[in-house]
Amino acid sequence: MKINVLTLFPDMFTPLQVSMLGRALEDKKWELNLVNFRDFTTDVHHHVDDTPYGGGAGMVLQIMPIKKALDSLEKKGKVIITAPQGKTFNQKMAKRWADEEQDLTFICGHYEGFDQRVYEMADEVVSIGDYVLTGGELPTMSMIDATVRLLPGVLGNSASAVEESFSHGLLEYPQYTRPAEFEGMKVPEVLMSGNHGKIAEWRLKEALRNTLLRRPDLLETREFTPEESKLLTEIKLELENKN
Repeated sequence: MKINVLTLFPDMFTPLQVSMLGRALEDKKWELNLVNFRDFTTDVHHHVDDTPYGGGAGMVLQIMPIKKALDSLEKKGKVIITAPQGKTFNQKMAKRWADEEQDLTFICGHYEGFDQRVYEMADEVVSIGDYVLTGGELPTMSMIDATVRLLPGVLGNSASAVEESFSHGLLEYPQYTRPAEFEGMKVPEVLMSGNHGKIAEWRLKEALRNTLLRRPDLLETREFTPEESKLLTEIKLELENKN
C-alpha cells in the first residue's frame, strides 16, 4: 500500500518510521509519501491560508496549493480528510482500507480548517473523536497506524490482529505472562491447565466481561451466539452477587 500525506508539517510523521511500522516500511510492505503543500504556493511568502469571506476569526486553508499538491500525485487512491465533522474512525474502517485499498491519500488540515471546496475533493471525511486538535497530523498518524498494521506481513504474528480488541466487536480478554505469581497476584489457573477448550471459553467470557464493564455500548447491537448469551448471563449474575 502506498500512503500519501498532504501536510504542512511532514516532520511530525517520524513516529511512523520507527518500531514495527518502520520495519515494515524498510521491508517495503508499505510506502509513505509526505507532501508539503506549501511547496505548491505561488506567492513570494508561500501563504497557504487567508481570511474567510464574510469575516470571522482565524485563517482558512486555501484550495489552490492543496489541489495542485493532489494533482501532482501519480496515484491518489482513496482521498481522506481528517476533520471533526467526519464519521468516526473505527477498527472496521481500518480493516476495510487495509483489505480493499491499494493507495490512500490523507489531507491534513490546520488553522480554522479548509476552504469548503477542498472537502469536495475527498472521498471520505473522518474523525477520531469528538474533540478538536491543532491539526490533522495526529489523527492521520493514528489512522495510518491502525490500517498499516493490518496489512499482510506487518505484524509478526498474523493471529495477533484477529484476537485484538474490536476485531470481533468485543474488547480483548486479559493476558498474562511469567511469573505465575507476583506479590500475591496469581495468573488464573485455567490458563496454565493446557485445556484449550476451557481456555477459549475463559477468554470469551472475560472479553464479554471487559466489554460489559468498559464499553457496554458495543453490546447494544451485537447478535449473540448461544454460548455468548449463556456466558453473559453468568457474568451479570456474578456481578450482582459481588455487589
